[in-house]
Parts: sequence; structure tokens; C-alpha cells
Amino acid sequence: MSETIPFQSALDKSVPGLKSLVENHLKFSFARDEETATNRDWWLSTAKAAQSIIIERMIETMTRYHQSNTKRVYYFSLEFLMGRLFSNSLHSAGVFKEMEAALVELGLDPDIIRDEEYDMALGNGGLGRLAACFLDSLATLDLPAIGYGIHYQFGLFKQEFHNGCQVELPDAWMSFGTPWKIIRPEHSTEIELYGHVENVFDDRGNYVPRWTGARKLLGVPWDIPIPGYGTLTVNYLRLWESRATDDFDFEAFNRGGYDEAVKHKNASETVSKVLYPNDKTESGKELRLVQQYFLVACSLKDIIRRFLNQNSDWTTFPDKAAVQLNDTHPALAIVELMRQLQDVYEIDWDTAWSIVTKTFAYTNHTLLPEALEKWSVGLFQKVLPRHLQIIFEINKRFLDQVAKKWPGDTQKKKTLSLIEEGGTQMVRMAHLSVVGSHSVNGVAALHTKLLKSNLFPEFDELYPGKFNNKTNGITPRRWLLACNEGLSELITSKIGSGWIRHLDELRKLEPCAEDPQFQKDFMAVKLANKVALAKIIARECGVVVDPTALFDVQIKRLHEYKRQHLNLLHILALYRRLLQNPDLDIAPRVFIFAAKAAPGYDLAKLIIKAINAVGSKINSDERINGKLKVAFLPNYRVSLAQRIVPAADLSEQISTAGKEASGTGNMKLSLNGALTIGTLDGANVEIREEVGDENIFIFGMTVDEVEALWKKGYRPQDYYNANEELRAVIDWVGSNYFTPNEPAGVLSGLRDNLINHDSFLVLPDFQSYSDCQEKVDAAFRDQALWAKMAILNTARMGKFSSDRTIREYASEIWHVDPLPA
Repeated sequence: MSETIPFQSALDKSVPGLKSLVENHLKFSFARDEETATNRDWWLSTAKAAQSIIIERMIETMTRYHQSNTKRVYYFSLEFLMGRLFSNSLHSAGVFKEMEAALVELGLDPDIIRDEEYDMALGNGGLGRLAACFLDSLATLDLPAIGYGIHYQFGLFKQEFHNGCQVELPDAWMSFGTPWKIIRPEHSTEIELYGHVENVFDDRGNYVPRWTGARKLLGVPWDIPIPGYGTLTVNYLRLWESRATDDFDFEAFNRGGYDEAVKHKNASETVSKVLYPNDKTESGKELRLVQQYFLVACSLKDIIRRFLNQNSDWTTFPDKAAVQLNDTHPALAIVELMRQLQDVYEIDWDTAWSIVTKTFAYTNHTLLPEALEKWSVGLFQKVLPRHLQIIFEINKRFLDQVAKKWPGDTQKKKTLSLIEEGGTQMVRMAHLSVVGSHSVNGVAALHTKLLKSNLFPEFDELYPGKFNNKTNGITPRRWLLACNEGLSELITSKIGSGWIRHLDELRKLEPCAEDPQFQKDFMAVKLANKVALAKIIARECGVVVDPTALFDVQIKRLHEYKRQHLNLLHILALYRRLLQNPDLDIAPRVFIFAAKAAPGYDLAKLIIKAINAVGSKINSDERINGKLKVAFLPNYRVSLAQRIVPAADLSEQISTAGKEASGTGNMKLSLNGALTIGTLDGANVEIREEVGDENIFIFGMTVDEVEALWKKGYRPQDYYNANEELRAVIDWVGSNYFTPNEPAGVLSGLRDNLINHDSFLVLPDFQSYSDCQEKVDAAFRDQALWAKMAILNTARMGKFSSDRTIREYASEIWHVDPLPA
């Protein structure tokens, strides 16, 4: 190992130095002068200046890792919801204030420059945002790591509302480039798809399978540097872009087949076009499977290349690589590594399987059976014929284990098999993930308990100790320091800046909760954030709201189990009460929604339509004197969340108990001083333990009560008939009252679903939710009490730092140590 030389930056990070660096990038990177430069030119130049500092550290980091031949964490995820990188990069580079001063000296407004950045469209919801938080913590904790994802050209979609309905448009976030990406063509890799398997003789006279006739696809890597905060470590996120191995067919072009000449190129590039293609169709399912294989095949070849560069003993592979599977989307990595070890490197089955199971760990993110991925055997046979053979062999050997554990129990075999029998044979990707990993973790204490008791009880019995909990966390660098400058400065003025890396230090704020002056200062920050959000609501929704009203916020993916429609029924109940009694004394409220529904999820899109229709009527009804307002902000994304979260008074976390794995929105909102109204679901349970019963609003059935109701036989009509207000608002929303200029029955599907199905128990929880909201109303009227509760929420959120989560992964699953500069 060569001698370590202390890191010394070649860059001047003073205000004049940064100003000069920005001006140089403006001139030499973008060919602009100060007279002709647009705000976008200035943003690009400033981003490049920040990137210069970060890349200098990144080169040192990669040298350090290489010299140490260290073990690395490889985080596989189909989503990385990064958001904007500008502010975080400046904070991590340690030049946030200095760069702001430099921009001011250049005659620029830092806020306007920041707003030039477009969110990276690489994710959808909590799964992708968690992955982004983890990358931040890995670098901040000096842990050697690389994130692996797909370089989506259009991401999920850009959401607009036309007549209240969700409309999906391309999210062309890369149209004019981004300063954060670095292409690495030298590490491009070819993968194979389709074809068939033949058995041929090897040079020792044995039959061996050979995958032939496959179509090739090129994976081109783009790297996004991920700087740690308060450290020199810079890791990176590697994103794979799909391209054709041969871009252009000259022979076809010359004979006049112009479309044919680029057909293969277009088909190949489709793989990395869009996140989560609609899998209602067979072609959509096929594309999604191809995407998942593309991610893991490119990434594993990259990891193997790095391993073989410094190592030759394959049994040491798990000592150099820890691969974390973020949900089942990358589960094919288990099979692909097995194929590589067997078919390419000729390692015997038992040795190869031992390497595989020591390498992989699996994080489960859902208890919903429909969200546990399954792929038809026929589709596998078409797209990945060799992998299907390996899956069958894994399953055969695994079922032999099951037979030894439970002799003669065919039902156990049927329950645990990787192949689901029935009309169509299906490959169970969650089962594959459990069998092929040495660790399976849930993401909240309740979630992990239900994983072991309800979802995978037989696996837990077969593999004692394999299941463990790692409660999710969020990075305070983005979700307080970067998104809530006023509150960050207030906290730092009281307790210093140590909380940014050690969130537990927020506990020092607890004595301030009783201090009238600190309460006043805390609520003044909140009001300023609400004023800023009110301007966004006016611009985006055309709705004027009162910043002194209670801002009631539900921002998350639109799904029935998250129960935005329960929130809607309560809004309707309040509206109805006010119409019947205009003098009703309630605290004015602004109900704020932001959410995208999956393109093929019709009921979720109907809920969006209903919220917008009801909101339109309420917002224009002078009879209620502005006491209620509804704003559904379009195109929910990280940068929008960073404006909503600091302004929220009330955080809606109202999923059906037992359905939310963890949640991280609940953590972000509570950290920023919003009080939670929620069920005892996911991480809400642990948030209540931390903030105290008196500083959270809990309602609704518990997991045990939900299970008991289903066992008893749930009939929604019983609740519908027994509660006059509930019946009235359900009938109201299903009528044509809120859509008078549209065909009859536009919203009737929502009413019908609630009274005939109600799969997520909105009706049984309605009265408890409504009663709990009255407690919220009473608390908000006592501003001193509310301020105290809000401060204590912020002060007691230290547990929910993603730094704590990553430390647990590193010590208990990955066995990776920090490698600081």
C-alpha cells in the first residue's frame, strides 16, 4: 500500500475565489459573458463550481478505496428520488454561505438561481427518497459505497390536472442537460436477453448449458457524485443508460429502409426511457422485467470487474462486496450472480450459492400481497431462459431443505416454493429474495413484526435470525438544513450546529419548548414558511389561502391504503357542518394535497378527481367565509416537498393499520415541527414513543382490531347505515353535485367502492378520525400549547436520522467499517 498523503485542496473556497471559479465556468464551460448570461447559465456555472470542489474530493476518495482494497456496499434500487442537488452540494462542500455571498456580489439572487434546477426524475415515492437519503448518510459516515440505478430519460411522468383529472406528460428533466452527471464510457458493458439454452459438451466431456441466440444491449454508466457532510468522502450513484450495440444499420438504410435502420437502436433505448412502464399490458410487463434485469446485470458485471482488478479468490467476494436489494425489483441479481459464477467463471454450485447468499441482503418495503412481484414462467422463458433454469434448480434444492424441516408436509412446500402453481405458473420474487439473501429486514418495528408473523412466518421458522428490523430514517441535511433555513438557523443559535451530523443533539431543545420567546421565534419561522407556500398555492392552484390558518398536509403517493379519501370524507363533513351552521366555531383550515397516481390505477385517479372537484366547490363557496380551503398541488416532487414540509402544521399519516411499512414523510414533517395525526401504523408507532402520547394525535383501529374485523366479516354497509353524517358525505361525493357540468356518475365509482368494497377500512375509522380532528382543532386554538408540542416534535426526532439507520445496516448486516480520509 502506498503512503497516504494528507488531502490538500487546490481550490480557493473564499468568497473571491468562488466568485472567480463561477466566472471561469461561465466563460470557459458555457461560452458566456456576464452581459449575455441567463439565470440558467449562472446556475450551471455555479453548480459546476460546486462540482469542482466535490470532484476533487471524489478523486481522493476513490484513490483511498482502491489503495485499501476495501469492502464496499452496493445499493441496488430501481428508484433514486434525488431531487435538486444544488443546495445540498454547497452545504456538503462547506461553501453554502460563501457561495451565496459570491452570487450576491455578482448581482444575482441565490433563490432565483437555485430555482433554475430541475428535479432529477429518477424515482416515484418513499422507496426512491429513502435510497437517496441512504446515499447521503453512507458518504457522511465515510462508508465505502456505490448506488446503482437506471438513467431514466423521462422518469415517472410530469403530472398536470385537466378538469381536475390527472394527465401524465413526459418529465423531460434531461432536455438541456445537467451539470451533475459524469459519463464513464470506458466502463460500458454488454448484457444479453432472449435467445435460448442449448446443452453442449465441454472440454471434459460433460453436458453444460449454453445461452445462445441472445440479443445484446449496451449499458453506459453515468456517475453522480454524492458528497458527505463534514467529511472529505464523496461516493457516487452509477446510473445505467441503455443503448444499442450497433446504433445504425447502414445496409438497411442504403436499401431505403430508413425506419428499419434505427429500429434496433430505438428498441434498445426504450429500456431506460421511463420508470415503471404500465404493466397492465403484456408488453409493459416484459419491458419492466427487462429493465430490472438490465439494472442488475450491468451492475454485477461492474462489481465483478472491480473485484477481479485486485482479487482472484472467489470465496473472498463477500468480503469485498455487500449488495443490498432495495425491495424485490433487483431480486434478479441473485440469479444473475449465480449464472455468472457458474457459466462464466465455472464455479461449482455449492461454492457459488454460498458466495451468493453471503453477498446479498434484502429489504422488504411492503406487506401488500399485490405489491410482492411475480413474473410468469412463460415470460421468464422468453426473456431470460437461462435464468429460469437456475431458478428451478434453486427451488429444487430449497424444497429439499423444506422437506427435511417438515417431512411429508406438501402444503409447506406449496407455501414456500419459489414457483406459485395455479392457472399460470409464477416466479415469486419476494420468496427468491428471502432464500437468496443472508439477511431480510423490515423498515419499522411493527412492519418487521408483521413480516415475521403474517407475511413470511414459515420462512422465519426455517431461517431463525435471518429477519431483522432497520427502522427507516431521513437525512437532516436535506430535510431540515437545506429545506428549512429559518428553523435551522434558529436551532443552531440555541444548541450549535452539531445536530446536522448528530441529530440526537436536538434533544437539547426540549427546555426551549416552555420558553415563550423561543415559542414565538419558532412559530414566526413556521409562519414565514407558510407565507412562502401560500404564494406557491396561489400560483399553481389559483387559490388564495390565509397563512394563519391551520395547514393540514397530506403529501405522498396516491394509493387506497394511504387513504386520501378518508381525508376527503372529513373535509366534506366539515363543509356540510358549516353549510348547516355558518356560525360554527372552528379554526380555519387549508387542506393541502400533493400526490401522483400510477397511470394504470383508475381508482386512485378517481380520488384525485374527487378531491379537485370538492376543492373547487369549497374554494368558491362564500357561505363558509373562507374557513376551509383545498389545494391539490400538481406534479409532486422532492423540490415541492421541500417547500410544503416546513410550512405544515398537521401531518396526515392515516394509512390502514398494518399496511404502511414505515413511511418517511411522517419523519420529515415531524422534524420540521408539524404534529402528526395518524394510525398506529408503520413508523407512527415509534414516532409516538419518541415524541410522547401528548404530542401526537392517534386514532383508528390497531393491527389486531383490523385483523379481528376481517375475521368477523367486514360489511361496509353496516357502517354506512349506522352513521348519518358518514352516509350523507359518501352519497354527496357520489352525486353530481360537485361535477354539475359533466356526465352523471363521474364520481359514483368512489361511492360504490366505499360501500361495496372499502378494502382499506375507511368507513370503520371515519368516526374516530373525525373525533380526533376535533382534538386537533382545540389544540391549534391554544397557540402556546401548539408551539410547545411542535417544538417537542422537532426536538425528539433524533432517532429518525438515516445516519442511525445506516450505522445499523453497516454493523449488523454489511459488516463494513468507515474509511475516513
